[in-house]
Amino acid sequence: MYSTQQLAATVMIELNSSSDTSCDNPATTPEDAKVAHITTSQISPWLSHLSYFLGAHFLLPFFFGRIRVTGQQNLPKTGPVILAPTHRARWDPLLVAFAAGRCVTRRDLRFMVTINECQGLQGWFVRRLGGFSVDPQHPSITTLRHSVELLEQGEMVVIYPEGNIFRDGKVHPLKPGIARLALSAESSYPGLGVKIVPISIIYSQPYPKWGTDVNIHIGAPIEVVNYSKGTLKQNAKCLTSDLTMALKKLNHQESEIAPRAFAEITNS
Repeated sequence: MYSTQQLAATVMIELNSSSDTSCDNPATTPEDAKVAHITTSQISPWLSHLSYFLGAHFLLPFFFGRIRVTGQQNLPKTGPVILAPTHRARWDPLLVAFAAGRCVTRRDLRFMVTINECQGLQGWFVRRLGGFSVDPQHPSITTLRHSVELLEQGEMVVIYPEGNIFRDGKVHPLKPGIARLALSAESSYPGLGVKIVPISIIYSQPYPKWGTDVNIHIGAPIEVVNYSKGTLKQNAKCLTSDLTMALKKLNHQESEIAPRAFAEITNS
């Protein structure tokens, strides 16, 4: 079984840092007290229903020209799932929720976001819609534990494996932290059945504006239990490699229809 203490700093750095920064002390620090109250997540039923309804039927159809979603049959309706989308714009969370959230799977999504996105009024909404924050500068065991707990409870967690937003249409090197987190959850709860679902998002314009078209392709789920025979480092490397290949394959399929063919795509 992988040690949570040993994994915490590595996982949180790899999931969120845009650099190769490392943490010398993986043990709980005073910063954990600061992060603990932020990492807890909850779902406000009325706000969740209202947000999904307004987003799916008003906000997204009004802003975007045409939205195409394919592969929704690949979304597990039950059990622990990590959705791993490419990150192309600030609109991504809303589109992921539109393509894979309550209206499709009857499941609320739990987004892992940076601590800066959980401030003020925005933070109030994020936390009540199931979001939870991480602080890349001060990795916290609390955050890792909460992520594993969500998966143990059979939730659907959204983590951007590339870490940052990239607008060149290419799949960039993935942070191995997502694989380590999935392996940690599967190891902590044998038979849990964690799945990672790759999702590729492509906009017809690098910086989406009114009338932009978007294509979302959801790939087949990757069974994490199939990567548990070697060492943690080997398993994480193999899982990260396969997730990268899956995202590149989806990205290539989408690139064949963008941008001109979007004119022939109807709203989902």
